[in-house]
Amino acid sequence: MTAPTDRAAGAGQTEKAAAQDDPCARTATELVAGYHDGSLSPVQVVDAVLARIERLDPLVNAYCLVDPESARRDAAASAERWRRGEPCGLLDGVPVSIKDLLLTRSWPTLRGSLSTDPDAPCDQDAPSVARLREHGAVLVGKTTTPEFGWKGVTDSPRTGVTRNPWDVTRTSGGSSGGSAAAVAAGLAPLSVGTDGGGSVRIPASFCGIFGLKPTYGRIPLYPASPFGTLSHAGPMTRTVADAALMMDVLCGADDRDWSGLPPYEGGFRAELDAGVRGLRVAYSPTLAGAPVDPEVAARVRHAVDLLAGLGADVEEADPGFADPVEAYHTLWFSGAAKVVEHLSPHQIGRLDPGLQEVCRQGGSMSALDYLGAVDERMALGVLMGRFHRTYDLLVTPTLPGTAFEADHEVPPGSGLTRWTGWTPFTYPFNLTQQPAASVPCGVAPDGLPVGVQLVAARHRDGLVLRASHALFRVLAAEGTVSAAPVSPRG
Repeated sequence: MTAPTDRAAGAGQTEKAAAQDDPCARTATELVAGYHDGSLSPVQVVDAVLARIERLDPLVNAYCLVDPESARRDAAASAERWRRGEPCGLLDGVPVSIKDLLLTRSWPTLRGSLSTDPDAPCDQDAPSVARLREHGAVLVGKTTTPEFGWKGVTDSPRTGVTRNPWDVTRTSGGSSGGSAAAVAAGLAPLSVGTDGGGSVRIPASFCGIFGLKPTYGRIPLYPASPFGTLSHAGPMTRTVADAALMMDVLCGADDRDWSGLPPYEGGFRAELDAGVRGLRVAYSPTLAGAPVDPEVAARVRHAVDLLAGLGADVEEADPGFADPVEAYHTLWFSGAAKVVEHLSPHQIGRLDPGLQEVCRQGGSMSALDYLGAVDERMALGVLMGRFHRTYDLLVTPTLPGTAFEADHEVPPGSGLTRWTGWTPFTYPFNLTQQPAASVPCGVAPDGLPVGVQLVAARHRDGLVLRASHALFRVLAAEGTVSAAPVSPRG
C-alpha cells in the first residue's frame, strides 16, 4: 500500500488533472454543468463509468448487479434531451447506484441473502428510486449490503465481502458499504444508502466520502423497514454540494409512506453557502465516554478548530446521556427477528451466523421489553431536544477508529462481540431521528480516512448540510480532503 506521505505529496495537482480528463472523477454537479455547456455527454460519462466498474469492481465488490444495457439506453435518451435543451430534471444523465435494500423496478432486490428469490418480479420503485428516475438519473446498478442490512460491515452469504478502495484488505463499513465503496472508487458519483444505526455514516467515514442521515421521514421509504423508525434513507457522495443536489431530488411526499415529511421549504442548495458564523457548536470528543484512537481524535479536533476559524462559537460540551446500546439492541434485534419470521428452518440455517444469533435474541424479547426501549428512546429524544436549545450543532468523531480488516464484524483482538461496540457515535441519533452527517476530515497515519460527525436538531437538515459544506470546502482548500475518487489498492 502507498505510504500516506507519498500519497499526500503532489496529490492536489494529480487529482485536479484527473478530474479534468476522466469523467469518472467529476462530481454530479460538474457533470450537469458539462452536459449544459456541451463539453460532456451522458453517453460518454456512462460508458466511462461502466468501463471503470468492469476494471475495478472485482477488487472491491461494490456492486451485486450492473445493467449496462439499461444504463446505456437511459444515457442515450438523456443525451437526446440535452441536445434538445430539454433536460427532465436536476440529475439528468448522472450515473447513480442504489443500495440493494431499496426496491428497483425490473431488478431483483436480493438484500444480501440466499433466502431471497433472484427471479421474483419487481414492478415498482422505492420512493427515492422513483424520484431519481423522474429527474433523469441513469441507474447503473445495485450495491452490496450485509444480509438484510443487519450490521456495520458489508459481507453476506450471497455477495461475499465488500472491501475498502483505500486498502482492499480493510472493510468498507456497512451496511451501505457497497454504496460507499462505489462512490469512493469513482464507480458512479452518487448512491442512495440506508441508515438504521450508522449505515450511511459508518462506511462514509471508512471510505472517505460524505454521507447524510436526514431527519426521519425526510426521504420517504416504501416498503416500511422491519426495523421501524430507526431506518432512514440518505445520499452518499464525494462532496456536500452533490448531497444537497440529491436531497432536492429525493425529498418530498410519497403517499406510500404515511410518516414522510412534506417538501423542505426553499430546497437544500439555496442555503448551502450560508456558512457557520455565529452558530453555537458543542464539541464532544468522547460521546458518553467512548474511547477514541488519538490519531482520529486529532483530525476531528482539527476540523472543530476550522469551524471555530470560520466564525462558529465552539465549546467542549457533552449531551450527558449514558450509552443507549441496550435499548437500541432491543429495537434492532427484534426488528431482525421480524425480518426472518417467514423463513423456513432450512433458510434460517443458511443466514449469516451473526444474524442468526441476533434473531434468536430478538425473538425472545417481549412486548414489554420493546416498550421499555421505546420509553428510553423517547427520553433520549427529550434530552437532545433540550440540548439543542443551547447548541445548534453537536460535533463528534463519526467512528472511534479507522477501517479494520475485512470479513470481521468487529476489529480483531478488540474483545467486542457486536458491531455496536465500535459505533457508539452513530446509533444514538437513529434513536432520536436527528439529521447527522459524516464529513471526511483527513487521513490517519495508517493511510485510511477519518470522518467527523455533525448532528443537529430534528428537521434542521439544511443546517447540517450548510455546516458540512463550509467545513468540507476549507478542508479541501488546505488539501486535507479531495473530491477525487481513489483507485483500489492494498
